[in-house]
Amino acid sequence: MNAPTIHPSAIVDEGAFIGEGSRIWHWVHVCGGARIGKGVSLGQNVFVGNEVVIGDHCKIQNNVSVYDNVTLEEGVFCGPSMVFTNVHNPRAFIERKHAYRQTLVKKGATLGANCTVVCGTTIGEYAFVGAGAVVNKNVPAYALVVGVPARHIGWMSEFGERLALPLQGNDEATCPHTGARYALSNRTVTKLPT
Repeated sequence: MNAPTIHPSAIVDEGAFIGEGSRIWHWVHVCGGARIGKGVSLGQNVFVGNEVVIGDHCKIQNNVSVYDNVTLEEGVFCGPSMVFTNVHNPRAFIERKHAYRQTLVKKGATLGANCTVVCGTTIGEYAFVGAGAVVNKNVPAYALVVGVPARHIGWMSEFGERLALPLQGNDEATCPHTGARYALSNRTVTKLPT
């Protein structure tokens, strides 16, 4: 890998850690306490707070603010203009930094364009949040959620293809693109070993 690429218009505060091969585009602001992994892409006009961890190979598209107390594990995709929050009941005239809630987005998850993730939630591994959805509760691994508020409508493969599985019960399905096998049991999907 090579050194991070940082556009001249970007502001990276002293103390921020940016991993090898990461790309910081136009008008990005990275605060001094941020920890950003290897091979990350921060699109135009992205903001990254102090108490933020971004794992290796994440892609954060234009106009996304990753506020304090948000953790993105490896390979998370944040679509254009999607929104994180960190205070559940904000008021302009009441300081609530002591009440920030943790938000965790696990490995490989996709957050579609213009979706909103309400603070205090966990998005499971390889989950898929549809464009414009509002996530106000935890999302299981491999789940596909859409709507306002977000509701569970299906399951996704690690490749990002819809799996032919019911929402509950016991069943198996194959990713139509890769042929990988997945099993559903007790409302939980796992990838089967090859």
